[in-house]
Amino acid sequence: MGVGVMRVLGFAGYSGSGKTTLLEKLIPRLTARGLHVAVVKHTHHDVDWDTPGKDSWRHRQAGATQVLLASARRRMLVEELADSNDLPLAAHLAMLGPCDLVLAEGFKHEAIPKIEVVNSALAAPALHPHDGQVLAVVGDLPQTLDLPWFHRDDADAVAAFLITRLDLPHAEL
Repeated sequence: MGVGVMRVLGFAGYSGSGKTTLLEKLIPRLTARGLHVAVVKHTHHDVDWDTPGKDSWRHRQAGATQVLLASARRRMLVEELADSNDLPLAAHLAMLGPCDLVLAEGFKHEAIPKIEVVNSALAAPALHPHDGQVLAVVGDLPQTLDLPWFHRDDADAVAAFLITRLDLPHAEL
């Protein structure tokens, strides 16, 4: 199976809404249907996957702006960005290899089609109907909306919706 045109779908909601848990359930369902899936996760935290004292960390400390750690089964690129540099999603997408679908978690203000993830316990303001890019809402309590609503535990229904709505190639229902 070849990789088709890359489609991008956002998963937006407030911290603690269940975005990561939903993606964790969706990814195996989508890949089982033959799709090549990538994830871009936005965070406001200063993260570092490197280990202090290891060679790659030492290279960065010496001034390298990019360090690619390569092994037989995976690779990891660590790139230093300028202070307060919050790149748009498009800049991150340009770094990815070919895939059928990119799931973008946490880019709630990007102008991309998205699924809103809601946790009623948070009492956070809804993105829909103010964001016309919201295709559906996934949450813990049923809502009456003018667009599809799915329970957060029904990953099969969400996956089927995404495949149909995004017209994903190679995906078998």
